[in-house]
Amino acid sequence: MADAPTPQDTIPAPAADADLMRQMFATIHLIRTFEERAAEEYMRGNIGGFLHLAIGEEAAVVGSVMALRPTDPITSTYREHGQALARGSDPRAVMAELFGRATGLCGGHGGSMHLMDRERFFFGGYGIVGGSVPLAVGLGFAISYRHEDGVALVMFGDGATNQGVLMESMNMAKLWNLPVIFFCLNNQYGMGTAVDRASAETELFKRADAFDMPSRRVDGMDVMAVYQAVTDAAHHARTEQEPSMIEAIAYRYRGHSMSDPDRTRPEEEKARWHARDPLITFERVLLGEGTVTAEDLTAIRDRNSSTVEDAVAFANDSPVADDATLADDVYAHPWTDDPRGSAEMPQVRP
Repeated sequence: MADAPTPQDTIPAPAADADLMRQMFATIHLIRTFEERAAEEYMRGNIGGFLHLAIGEEAAVVGSVMALRPTDPITSTYREHGQALARGSDPRAVMAELFGRATGLCGGHGGSMHLMDRERFFFGGYGIVGGSVPLAVGLGFAISYRHEDGVALVMFGDGATNQGVLMESMNMAKLWNLPVIFFCLNNQYGMGTAVDRASAETELFKRADAFDMPSRRVDGMDVMAVYQAVTDAAHHARTEQEPSMIEAIAYRYRGHSMSDPDRTRPEEEKARWHARDPLITFERVLLGEGTVTAEDLTAIRDRNSSTVEDAVAFANDSPVADDATLADDVYAHPWTDDPRGSAEMPQVRP
């Protein structure tokens, strides 16, 4: 594994509106800038817990999110800063959440691994591998039950494809004809384990064959290829009320998390994939086609840098989440220190 996709694995990039392509580039650059700064703040001790960066995977994230309607629900893995930003979440609120501040997207309770923005139909990242998959099936069921014209997309990594919950969820989605897109962002390593050491079948999109479900593999480093694949899958889900699966081959440029020194992957492999950096290659495409000018790119970079600096300043100036609120939203009833349990819960007497 870990080789660039061969031509038969890729899809020709579609023609697209120039404004959309500029927006895609700006969003890819925003995510890259945001995450690089987040890494710095982690090293400074301003971000606690785990920090999983998607640097290198931005094309797969942006291409998939922008192919959907703003009201199409999305769930994701714990590597989900980019998904939130691509969906339009406020960078200030996202950074404040990473800092554990009360002004964060989830009040400082979720942190890096559990972002959620319900107003933008982003229903969260989840720390449990494959944990977001059945939730997306539930969202797809709700769409079908209400006869809505929506599509649910679940993003998961290659490591989740060997989880039983994926098989159960795909079976249910196909059995009930639910409008769900199973999007595997295959960065080729489950933590530090290569796909070919963990999966008997390394062409992960073939998991869908067991459920008679349409599937395809795309070049996850090509934002337009991903955009076209998800556009097609969403149209299929809306018109045929049928799920499908997409496997996007990509590569993360950092270790599994900030605590991973990333010494197990071959240096020549990293160099080969760095040469296909989606930020650089897409920039060349836009310049070559005359979609942007050098001045346009400079303005985008400057704007994103200012946005991220403002987000860091906002997070630094925001109050830390109050310890008294830590149990908020954990239980259906208000938390109490009463040893008998919540006053609203039934009391058990001897």
